[in-house]
Amino acid sequence: MSPTSPANPGCPTRRLTTAQALVAFLARQYTERDGRRQRLISATWGIFGHGNVAGIGQALMEAGGGRSGGGGNGGAGNGAAHRMPYLQGRNEQAMVHAAVGYARQSGRLSAHAVTTSIGPGATNLVTGAALATINRLPVLLLPGDTFATRPADPVLQQLEVEYAGDVSVNDCLRPVSRYFDRITRPEALIPAALQAMRVLADPAGTGAVTLALPQDVQAEAYDWPEEFFAERDWHVRRPAPDPHELEAAVRAVRSARRPLIVAGGGIRHSAAEETLAAFTAATRIPVASTQAGKGALRHDHPADVGGIGHTGTATADELARTADLVIGIGTRFSDFTTASGTLFANPAVRVLHLNITGFDAHKLAALPLVADARAGLEALTAALAGRGYRVDPAYETEYTGAKEAWEERVEESFATPDPTARPTQTQVLGLLDALVTEDDILINAAGSLPGDLHKLWRTRSRDQYHVEYGYSCMGYEIPAAIGVLLAAEGRTPRRPVWALVGDGTYLMNPTEIVTAVQENLPLKLVVLQNHGYASIGGLSESVGAERFGTAYRHRDADGGFTGPPLPVDLAANAASLGMRVLRATTVDDLRTALSEARDAGGPTCVYVETETPDTVSGPPPAQAWWDVPVAETASRPAAVKAREEYDRQVAARRRHL
Repeated sequence: MSPTSPANPGCPTRRLTTAQALVAFLARQYTERDGRRQRLISATWGIFGHGNVAGIGQALMEAGGGRSGGGGNGGAGNGAAHRMPYLQGRNEQAMVHAAVGYARQSGRLSAHAVTTSIGPGATNLVTGAALATINRLPVLLLPGDTFATRPADPVLQQLEVEYAGDVSVNDCLRPVSRYFDRITRPEALIPAALQAMRVLADPAGTGAVTLALPQDVQAEAYDWPEEFFAERDWHVRRPAPDPHELEAAVRAVRSARRPLIVAGGGIRHSAAEETLAAFTAATRIPVASTQAGKGALRHDHPADVGGIGHTGTATADELARTADLVIGIGTRFSDFTTASGTLFANPAVRVLHLNITGFDAHKLAALPLVADARAGLEALTAALAGRGYRVDPAYETEYTGAKEAWEERVEESFATPDPTARPTQTQVLGLLDALVTEDDILINAAGSLPGDLHKLWRTRSRDQYHVEYGYSCMGYEIPAAIGVLLAAEGRTPRRPVWALVGDGTYLMNPTEIVTAVQENLPLKLVVLQNHGYASIGGLSESVGAERFGTAYRHRDADGGFTGPPLPVDLAANAASLGMRVLRATTVDDLRTALSEARDAGGPTCVYVETETPDTVSGPPPAQAWWDVPVAETASRPAAVKAREEYDRQVAARRRHL
């Protein structure tokens, strides 16, 4: 007969370590939305050290261990449905990036956990946690911690704080987590685990969740109530708009003559793309997109006018400057979107913001419509249906004509008149554009590529465009692609997943290539070698810093970095990590290599050295300003001139009150 819980007399218990109980609990948590049910935590990434090897590591081994959950009964009654697959990473930050890529591709309905030892393993989580929380994407972090019982003080890798005995390096994760708890007693896990699941499944409050686990508590046994291990469904709600806010939104739309929708990532998270298309079909309001919202409409949808803001299209930005109503849907209205407060220039402009969080819905002194994106759009469409609203045909003709003109600029940027020449970065994108279908997924995060992609890429499906620009984190792309591939497993044929990186980003975090090789994941990695930080180099020049410290070159006689390019062979590096590598030197070479990589069944790298766009076609320049402060006093002419331009631009900034 099973023992019973002292807290719940009559309730049978199971004796497990804290780590075993946590893993068994996680394997029984599910999300449900729109009738679709799936595991909330479908796998756990881990790198083991003294802070988690005998706790979470041992528990994962018993709980299945393999990528598909094979083997072991978990010591906790694990059946096949309740095994916990384990994924082996090489860098703790990269494991979080992979988990974030998985969560985004899974529509935030399924997530991964990440376990590390104490010390540097735990602090390496901070960047990934910040990225997850800023982008509102769920990931569960399980860092090891120092002893709760303090049998020896300090232990290896312990941070000693003279004024507080209960501080550890894991406290670095507090400001970048949506929920944080340190489990200093086994029984404290029960309320903390439930709170962690609540936050992970909360569409308005999700992000990184941290449960810091002292290493002695992980291995400590406890009589857990069987109720703790019952399957539990977490409903992902779709809150509807308040009737008063909805009526105010209807009045705002009906009175607008030049409305513009700014589509953000909330549309994707809510799976509201078809609802948005129905709304635009009824109203003919044009749709511009943020980096996270690109793909809300296909590129060839009549109402899609492309990216907005500093990296946006001329079409979208001109519409934004003259709009009398800006309708934000699921966006954070970052400075790139608003051109640092200079883009929405119409003196009479108002902002209406449909967002699932009140915090975001009130930005720019907006008229708030707090609701799930799909539920809010459905309500707004229905409320407008009987009132005969549609934009003036002349306005529709204006933006569709401007869209056609921009498309000509895209074609010019993608053109490859000399197939024997070295390609530019935009020509690389053009060759990819000609190759991919709606099945392909492109992943990028930092450097000059996000700007080119936002302006030029022709998105063919709701999830094709995967650019992380909330944190714009170099090193995200390769591990995120692994997460996306894991989320897309089981689909036949397998979807081609491309990670696009420059040399600067590649050097930040290439380690998960080994993971892709180990798992035989058909990652398509495109490495563009341009010998430095191209994006920051251009920014540096524009603000009078003269590209200082942005080139990867030998030092010159004066100590600067203007010598020959460094003899770094990134293709050889990728090959040394186990990838098949295809080198391309010309446009024709690249076209062939990209096609071969797309058909490859294993991890494949395409390496190409790109030409600078100084002498050949390049991307259109920025269509809107971005505020990067310029030195107010300087002796060098470049900085003086840049400050004059800065003062001119900043004068156009306004606060929306």
